[in-house]
Amino acid sequence: MTMREPGRPALGGIRLLLGGLAVVAIGVALAQLQDARRGVTTEAMTADGTPMTVFRPVDRTGTAPVVVIAHGFAGSQQLMQPFAVTLARAGYVAVTFDFAGHGANPRPLTGSISREDGATRRLVEETARVVDRAKGLGDGRLALLGHSMATDIIVRVAQSRADVAATVAVSMFSPAVTAASPRNLLVIAGEWEGGLRREALRAVGLVSAPASPEAGVTYGDIAAGSARRAAVSPRAEHVGVLYNEASLREALAWLDASFGRPAAASPDLDGRGVWILLLLAGVVVLAWPLSALLPRVAAPPVGAGLGWRRIALPLVLPALLTPVLLRFVPTNFLPVIVGDYLAVHFAAYGVLTALCIAFVQRGRTSPSSTVSRGALATGTLALMLFGLVALVWPVHSFVTAFVPAGHRLPLFAATLAGTLIYFLADEWLTRGAGAARGAFPASKLAFLVSLGLAVALDFQRLFFLLIIVPVIVLFFLVYGLFSAWAFRRSGHPFMAGIANAFAFAWAIAATFPLVAR
Repeated sequence: MTMREPGRPALGGIRLLLGGLAVVAIGVALAQLQDARRGVTTEAMTADGTPMTVFRPVDRTGTAPVVVIAHGFAGSQQLMQPFAVTLARAGYVAVTFDFAGHGANPRPLTGSISREDGATRRLVEETARVVDRAKGLGDGRLALLGHSMATDIIVRVAQSRADVAATVAVSMFSPAVTAASPRNLLVIAGEWEGGLRREALRAVGLVSAPASPEAGVTYGDIAAGSARRAAVSPRAEHVGVLYNEASLREALAWLDASFGRPAAASPDLDGRGVWILLLLAGVVVLAWPLSALLPRVAAPPVGAGLGWRRIALPLVLPALLTPVLLRFVPTNFLPVIVGDYLAVHFAAYGVLTALCIAFVQRGRTSPSSTVSRGALATGTLALMLFGLVALVWPVHSFVTAFVPAGHRLPLFAATLAGTLIYFLADEWLTRGAGAARGAFPASKLAFLVSLGLAVALDFQRLFFLLIIVPVIVLFFLVYGLFSAWAFRRSGHPFMAGIANAFAFAWAIAATFPLVAR
């Protein structure tokens, strides 16, 4: 009989407890998210090939104003559902859509992304077609709402149309805003968006009487269409601002005032943000007890097993050399914004890492280990399926488009070639007996620094990488935990290496905007 230390539960009991709590959290979150569209009906339609979704209140009586809602760069119409559902519950007809090159839109984005007469003009024309299609769904009154990249687009569309009564710009940056247009402009920024908060106040300051306009104060005359207001959503960044209840409340109140509708005392807001966080937290926690079910692949564990002194070269050299070498290599070979560069960066970084590992291990004999290829294949497949079921499906359903459409599958295959090289080399570098403690996060930090150097060397072409860095960090954190748990159980770094490469390639193929080359 095995004796246990008094007051200390067995590890298996802790796994079982956390697993049970995670399942309960996931179940509660899914139930709440499924209820997110309560009181709202949806209808899919198109505007000259652009996918649209129309949100209406279930108990609608008569006609109502139409609000056309546009997503930001690398987003999709799913990302804007909190605004669409909130407005539909309040009696509006809300219309979301996928820009060219985004989400389910099969058309690539055309024109230079850095020129106003390029991609911006094409997106303005596309939005105008959606507005024309959507206008007939309501009583003829119109408003526009957009996030990030889309704010400049909707501002320009509103300026070109006399029938747009109000514009709501979330995380706005638009040089087109003037003192006279667009009509009734509300600018919402997250508390943690310092530069965009200043931009919001600048736009308001164009019409405000005081020299220093304040957030939360309405200037101008809303009846005359000259009103401006800057609103700050607490504890929100560039994505969280879309789920923040303050953002939803401000947008609804502004539209009600613009259309002369009575303001609801207690508006029925879409509160899915907290449930999305609970769902993702439950998935991450559940991965730990489930990792105990993975097969043992290698005994003893394998990997480079490098201490801090010997791992320095593989950590530093690829981070510095990769952006310098790729500065002189053409990488515009895929129809996707910066995705082709990112795939090549992964591949080159992985090759350099593998060469550095070989150099520092020259003459060193690796300890023998028994490796089961069948167990490696089985465990890798299990990890990939867990990611698809537990992460891809809920993100696609409740957050943003996360399943590559058929026309994006070649992009997935090409990107996977690059991510495989990187993650296999990186996992081998940071695992094994004697591996430096903290090597895994250090290697990810080095990769992020390398991307930063790449942007600095070619800012005009690669500045969009800066927008996705927070998402890459989140992926590194989540899949880093999966990787650690998988290695601890399997003893082989390639299980997580292959699964992580698959996940990153999938995300790039599903979310990065497609362009015409």
